[in-house]
Amino acid sequence: MEAGQMRRGGPSQVSRRTFLRGAGAAGLAGLAGSGLAGCTGFATTGDGGMIFLSTQFRPVNEAEAFRSTLAKTISGVSYVTIEEGPFAGQVRSQVGSGATQMGLLGGLHGDLAPLADGYLEDVTDLLSDLSGRGFPADYVDLARSGTDRAWYIPWADASYVLAAHADALEHLPSGADAESLTYDQFLDWAIAARRANGGRPMLGLPLGPEGLFHRFTQGYLLPSFTGGQITTFRSREAVSAWQYLRELWANCNPASTTYDFMQEPLESGEVRMTWDHVVRLVEAPERDPENWRMLPAPRGEHGLGYMAVLAGLAIPKGSTDPELARDAIRALTTPRAQLDVLRSNGFFPVVDTEIPGNLPPAIQLEADAVAKQKNADDAILSLPPVGLGEREGEVSKVFQDTFRAIVLGGADIRSTLDAQARVLQGVLSELNVPCWAPDPAAERCEVG
Repeated sequence: MEAGQMRRGGPSQVSRRTFLRGAGAAGLAGLAGSGLAGCTGFATTGDGGMIFLSTQFRPVNEAEAFRSTLAKTISGVSYVTIEEGPFAGQVRSQVGSGATQMGLLGGLHGDLAPLADGYLEDVTDLLSDLSGRGFPADYVDLARSGTDRAWYIPWADASYVLAAHADALEHLPSGADAESLTYDQFLDWAIAARRANGGRPMLGLPLGPEGLFHRFTQGYLLPSFTGGQITTFRSREAVSAWQYLRELWANCNPASTTYDFMQEPLESGEVRMTWDHVVRLVEAPERDPENWRMLPAPRGEHGLGYMAVLAGLAIPKGSTDPELARDAIRALTTPRAQLDVLRSNGFFPVVDTEIPGNLPPAIQLEADAVAKQKNADDAILSLPPVGLGEREGEVSKVFQDTFRAIVLGGADIRSTLDAQARVLQGVLSELNVPCWAPDPAAERCEVG
């Protein structure tokens, strides 16, 4: 079905109230207490319609923006959001009890991959039907989750990039190309900018309580320096990476430990260069795009490590309306719908479509940087942790604690990595999960 067309016949009418009752019947008592209702507002596209349960676009403004896009794309679908932690438990309990109350799922690769071959419908035929959309080969492989079948359809992606104001760009090292920086050049840039600014750093980083700087070490710094994330955690090259980060921090605004969303200190002028998630950068250049640039991440000895935040669309076993779910997937992966999501929510197309020149300027800046990062000859694709469920926070804490000890506390790098490696291995061993990109997908993830 093409986007915007009405589907023949009515969808299975599962209202918000019915979904909540059914959740209890499926062993999901305490749903409201889990934060599902409270943190999402539970607004829907109408009193009824197939439930589209998603971990994405949870903030109220993002959810409403996507609901507007969804309403233009297909009818009869109600978008409901949920945090990543409870998501897998809800799917497993509903499918396991034979009382599925939802028709379609949306989540990151790490949300969906652990549910493959047991809780999700095989969508290999649908992926084949949609092969003309031009999904990247890496994303198609991820959708197979290590099997010979596809368990979700790529939906959208996002990433993290550098942002710099003209005030900082003036201090680029001689001969450096802003769109093809090495980590050494990035450090030299931060040093030059600080010195030119009377000793006040222009660089800031998202190190606040809700900041995402651990994704920088996981998906950017370590892959670029070591070629991996977990299997190279204690390597000689990892020691060099953390030594580099110490030097970078010495040229970083110390208030960074309070920054959650970098667009705020960028807008205020407190910092003039940074790295963050594209959604957390976009507001800074909106009013003055002529003075801003978004840039690909730097590269190290192994290449340009970057993290792709890949979202997918899946159909749970026992879907309340599998035909409508497939129609919704077809509609949401058309070029028009993909570009609508880019405009409304800042997530980028995963189909082969030209990015139009009439995007809002800030989005256009980000789109260009993300494309250059993804298409670099030496790009190293990294993913957020996969298969950890509610324990993902423990793995993130390892990287956060390592930063605090080595960079903020001046602790010995080798002994700190050895100690944190034991913590990290303990979590991975208990979960018995394979590694995720860029590490090899061995049956059991071992910290190296």
